Parts: sequence; C-alpha cells; structure tokens
Amino acid sequence: MGSSFFIAHGSPMLAIQDNVYTQELRRLGEKLGKPEAVVVFSAHWVSPRQTVTYTEGTLETIYDFGGFPQELFEVVYPAKGSVPVAKQILELFQSHGIEAGVSQTRGLDHGAWVILKHMFPEADIPVINLSVNPALPPEKQYAIGEALAALKERNIVVIGSGSTIHNFRYMNFHAENQEDAWAKEFDDWLIACIKAWDTKALFDYKRLAPYGAQATPDYEHFLPVFIAMGSGAASKDAALIHQSYQYGSLSHVIVEFR
Repeated sequence: MGSSFFIAHGSPMLAIQDNVYTQELRRLGEKLGKPEAVVVFSAHWVSPRQTVTYTEGTLETIYDFGGFPQELFEVVYPAKGSVPVAKQILELFQSHGIEAGVSQTRGLDHGAWVILKHMFPEADIPVINLSVNPALPPEKQYAIGEALAALKERNIVVIGSGSTIHNFRYMNFHAENQEDAWAKEFDDWLIACIKAWDTKALFDYKRLAPYGAQATPDYEHFLPVFIAMGSGAASKDAALIHQSYQYGSLSHVIVEFR
C-alpha cells in the first residue's frame, strides 16, 4: 500500500543542508523503502490546467530560483519518469471529471527535487510531477487529491509539496532556527483541524484560522495541503510527522494521510 503526505519543501538551501528537518526527510524515505513511484504536486508549477509530466526519460533538474550559492546550482536529481503511472493518473482524473493534460518536456522544480533528494537520494524511483492551480478553491483542491486515492492501492507515494506558512515579509533570515509564536499558533490550528478531519473549518481557513491571511498570501504554497488531504479521504486518518521552523515563520511540516 502507498502513502500520501503533505511535505513542506522549505528554502532551496535545504537541498544542501543537514539539519533536523533534512534528517527527518531521510528517515521518512528510509521508512517508505522503495515505492513503485512518487507523485508530487508542486507549488512551483502553477498552471490553469492540471498537467502531468509524461515521459520515461530522465527529468531535468530545474533551478527555479536565484541568488543562492553556486553549490546549489550543481545539485542534480536525475530521476526518471513513468508513462504507465502518468496514464493511470490521467485516467483517474478523467473518471472524476477533472480535465488534465501532459507535458513531455517539463522537469522537476525545486518544490519536488529538494525534498526527494533527501528522501530518495539515489534518484532511482520514478517521479511524476503535477502542477497546481491557485484559481481553484480548497474544496476543488481536495477533490483533485481524492481523485488519486486509488494510487495508494499500489505502492505509490503521493506528495503535496508546498508550505503551510509562506510569507517573506515575516521571515527573519538571520534567525536560522527561530520559531515565531504566531506561526506555530497557525500551524497548531491547522494540524488540529486536519487530525479532526474538519474540512468545513479548513476550507474557511482565511476567516477562522489565527493569522490565516498572514500565513498564506501565496495560496499556491498552501493548497497542496488540501490535495494531500483529499488523497487520504477514504480513511480520514492523519498524523503529524514533523513540525519545526526556519527564519521564524518558514514552516517545516510533514503530515501523513494513511
């Protein structure tokens, strides 16, 4: 059986860092062993139409950022794709009335490879990257995840990669391991609602959550929470795997949907 997760991808620098969060990512990968494939919805691939990478070839490592050390631009994550898994994804979307297309040239953006580099460092597991559409409300994001629940019947891992809190205005880049109280309060509310499977409150998070608007100005980073949660809708069983912070409010949260 596969698993699904929301995993915060943090800063691109995570790819070359060794800290409590990257160690947790490595432990998670070891626990998962060698799945048949990994499916990643990334906050860094925004598209008005649901799009799926569709290739058997090696996926390009995309450096969709600037101003970082040269060492980061030398990291390569040469995972291959999987057309059979991509086909099943497209069939599942079609059966749930979700329009989707393919990209045969898109590689892996840092929302995918930064976390996968720690989880599956050998890059020997096929990866299918999927776009996100921030024009859709939370309940539609949840439905997208729900459409792919059948993937978990195979040994396939589904990941929503983003950030529960992503607001550069409130980050302190001189405070590597600082934890801001407001950020933790928002995440604690979010995690409690997820564990209780309170989708009514979650879908109204901007109004109901403490610091909801402050935490989530970049909705494309937050919406993978709903996709990952939707993929676990059959069992409605969620567990917090990790919660920590960089720069005061950049959240490192992992939630498993079993």
